[in-house]
Amino acid sequence: MKRSSRNPIITRQDIISDLEALRDVSSVFNPGAAVFKENILLLLRVQNRARETFLVKAESEDGYSFNISESPVEFIGLDNQSDRSIYHIYDPRISQIEEKYYILCAMDTSEGCFLGLFETDDFEHLHFQGYVSEPDVRNGVLFPEKINGFYYRLERPNRCLLDNGPKTGSTITVSRSADMLKWERISDLFSGRPHYWDELIGSGPPPIKTRKGWLHIYHGVATHFASSNIYQAGYCLLDLNQPEKVIKREKYNILEPRELYELTGQVPNVVFPSGMIALEYDQEGFINENGRILIYYGAADTVVALAETTLNDILKL
Repeated sequence: MKRSSRNPIITRQDIISDLEALRDVSSVFNPGAAVFKENILLLLRVQNRARETFLVKAESEDGYSFNISESPVEFIGLDNQSDRSIYHIYDPRISQIEEKYYILCAMDTSEGCFLGLFETDDFEHLHFQGYVSEPDVRNGVLFPEKINGFYYRLERPNRCLLDNGPKTGSTITVSRSADMLKWERISDLFSGRPHYWDELIGSGPPPIKTRKGWLHIYHGVATHFASSNIYQAGYCLLDLNQPEKVIKREKYNILEPRELYELTGQVPNVVFPSGMIALEYDQEGFINENGRILIYYGAADTVVALAETTLNDILKL
């Protein structure tokens, strides 16, 4: 697998803005990714030292060098949500469905954290569609097409109940919807095992379609810095017609802890792959097995980096 881990794509020092709130950026991470007007587009989660969060657009022709917008995106329709106060909007996950772009974001409110659904046609104005989850859900991703007439998504509740008691963020669930606003939870896809490589897992970037199934990359936590072979992420193949069915599940060595330390200078604990783009599809809409896949991830809250790979490379790991 090709890696660009020693050459960050975007750092917090790259955020330059006339906006007062973005003159003192403390972190930039967890980007959503999409192909937009033949360019690669990222939505960056940016936070300042006052703990205010913003989404900032970045575009690139090659996927490596990005032009970053000097202003954050504008949220349309939130003024009508007077029933609860919104404190933070973050962790965007972008899906293109039927020629439209949808973004799921975590939204911290006075009544808990919810998933919020946005629609956009320019990535400068995000139009709020509504809250689409139960309370205490931190991230979620939409499958990029309808499956048997339904929209599907993967989501990570912030807490779940395991055999040994409550555990933060230790499961991924599958839900479906006829209209993208009212969702029915179908099942738990899988749950983490405390003290193992998937102790803490998140929903990662939206899946991509392969002939072997839906490819989903999710993330876990390395619990010991000295163990350089602890894996930072996992992958699963989900059935194309029944995405709640796991065909295969394995570890995925997107980045090792020592490499993360060399990249950021911080003690490593987690890498968040949150944007994934396949650059080559066949005529039937499946990715080419040896075509380039770009995986964008946040590292130690201060860097956005890129891992370049292929489907065959992932499945051989």
